[in-house]
Formats: sequence, structure tokens, C-alpha cells
Amino acid sequence: MAKVGLKSTCMATAFGMPDGVVLDSVDSGQRMQALKHTQDALDYAARLCIDRSYLLPGETTDADALDRYQESVTILADYAQQRNIKLCIEHFPDKALPTVIDTLDFIDRCGHENLYLLFDIGHAQISKESPVEVIKKAGPRLGYVHLDDNDGQSDLHWPLYDGVLTENLLKNTLDALGFIQYNGPVSLEMHPTLPNPLAAIQKSFGIIRSFGANT
Repeated sequence: MAKVGLKSTCMATAFGMPDGVVLDSVDSGQRMQALKHTQDALDYAARLCIDRSYLLPGETTDADALDRYQESVTILADYAQQRNIKLCIEHFPDKALPTVIDTLDFIDRCGHENLYLLFDIGHAQISKESPVEVIKKAGPRLGYVHLDDNDGQSDLHWPLYDGVLTENLLKNTLDALGFIQYNGPVSLEMHPTLPNPLAAIQKSFGIIRSFGANT
């Protein structure tokens, strides 16, 4: 990446997490293992000068599980802040925080200054939320953005415009980012098992660039 002038902008901290090890586990030993894995990822991000990272929600929606997840997240938000890394939480269909609104409410309940939203337009398509409305609601709590497309039902990570995403909706979404003065990275998230992932990225990048050189 360095040879071609690319810079990593965000660390997916759950990558490589052992099966069954989660931040909201009833088993305190497994929670500690999940915390250690995430802290190691944050250390790695700091060494690479990556200033944003994100967590996935837990699997369980009951109050006790969310309390355990909140405890873990608060520890990690402190840990990330000490390394000058913004810690984001991604809203994720079929998990404990399935919508943008659920995730923003959770971040608000945590009350930590170093917790942000990772907004995924494809996930918003599945949860039937307006990207414009939720981006404006997130405001300064928006920390990172994923752009991708799908059929409105499954998290397929298709190229832009290959699914339910329209040009008008994408333009309005980008305009909403400008409205809240978001100045962070926007990433294209294409699935590696697509027939031609590179072509998918190139097509989607061209679409984004078509909105203007400053987009």
C-alpha cells in the first residue's frame, strides 16, 4: 500500500476474533479475551497511524447483554482515546444494534466522548432508514462511512447502483455529509467474493468521483 501511495483510514477490530469470543459474553474470561483482541487491534492501528477503528455490535439484545457490551465498549473507548483513535460502532442488521437509531441511542447512553457511529448505507437500506435523516441526526457523532449496495434484504456488498441504491439517494446522502460538515473518510465496501471485486471498486469509485472532484 505504501508503494502505491495508499493510506489505511480505519481498522476493523473484530477481524480474526476467535469463534464464540464476544464483547458481551456471559463468560468473563471470554469477554477479557475479546477485550485483549480488540486492544491488540487498536495497538496495531496506532502503529500504522490509523486514526479510526470500529466495533461490531453484540449478538444478544437483552438488557444484561447490552450492559456487558457497554462496559466493554467504555473500556475500549478509553483505550482508543489514549492512542488518538476514534472508536466507532457499526449498526448491523440482525445484531444487538440493528438500526442507526438504535446505535446512536446506545452511544448516547454510554456518554463517552470517544464513541462514534460508523454509518453503512447498505445496512440502512436493509433497516429501511433514510440515510439523510440519520446522518443529520448523527451530526458530530459520525465517525466513518461505508458505501455499498444490496437488494434491500441481505448484506451483499454489491457495487453502487447494482441494487436498490439510486443516483438521487446517493447524491442526497453525500449532500447530507456536507450539511453536517463531515470531514472524515468515506470508504467503498465491496465483497471479496464478487466475480470481479476490483472492477466493482473501480465502478463505484467512478460513480463517487462523478459527483465532483471535491467529493
